[in-house]
Amino acid sequence: MQDVQSGPAEVAMPIDRVGVKNLQLPVRVRSRDQQGAVQHTVAEVDLSVDLPAEFKGTHMSRFIEALQDWGEDLGYASFKNLLESVRTRLAARRAHILFRFPYFIQRRAPESGSPATMNYACMLQGELEGGRLAFMLGVDVPVMTVCPCSLAISSGGAHSQRALVRIRARFTGFLWLEDLIAIAEESGSSPVFALLKREDERHVTDHAFAHPAFVEDVVRAAAHRLAHHPQVTWYRVEVESMESIHNHSAYASIESGGDV
Repeated sequence: MQDVQSGPAEVAMPIDRVGVKNLQLPVRVRSRDQQGAVQHTVAEVDLSVDLPAEFKGTHMSRFIEALQDWGEDLGYASFKNLLESVRTRLAARRAHILFRFPYFIQRRAPESGSPATMNYACMLQGELEGGRLAFMLGVDVPVMTVCPCSLAISSGGAHSQRALVRIRARFTGFLWLEDLIAIAEESGSSPVFALLKREDERHVTDHAFAHPAFVEDVVRAAAHRLAHHPQVTWYRVEVESMESIHNHSAYASIESGGDV
């Protein structure tokens, strides 16, 4: 049968990325809290390669074949093998893959100890070109913040709100999702919890008001922790505060490969 994709392109222009998006795939992710334990979750997957100017199209079915022949364990070695498989099957110079998935951690309320599951939006992204692998791990973590200015000028309280800490990191060795989640939660006024009893609400509120933080404070605290993490070689941290008394969000970001 005729291979139309490998024929000449009407416009001879190279394409940076061509592929498939939003595939659903079951995956297993290693958990730090239990030795050798894995967590089963479902990922949305994007796969793409570069396409030279002389080819009309790529072979989309080969992306699916690469995923079907791949195991479900989401780790550095298996991820690199998948990238190599995609690049080889598509005869490409560069392959790119993005996994987006929820990761679940059971949290206990700070006073009552009541357990409940928190979910965190996570991502794993990689690009393989030649023998070089660029690898990135990321988390989106909600926290609570209390405004230091409002606290200083008010006689009876201060405005507080939820903020989102978004971390992206490159690293050497092995980096746990739990490490990045902890860095984000420790940088706000307080973590947030799925389940709180009255004594827990009092604890969270008292703790948050004892640790007020601007969006600038949160992003600096997270960046400082990332810069001193022994595995992290590059990071980008963004914080968006969904302000409770304004019709807008406050935002700050820091990107660096060195100490702060």
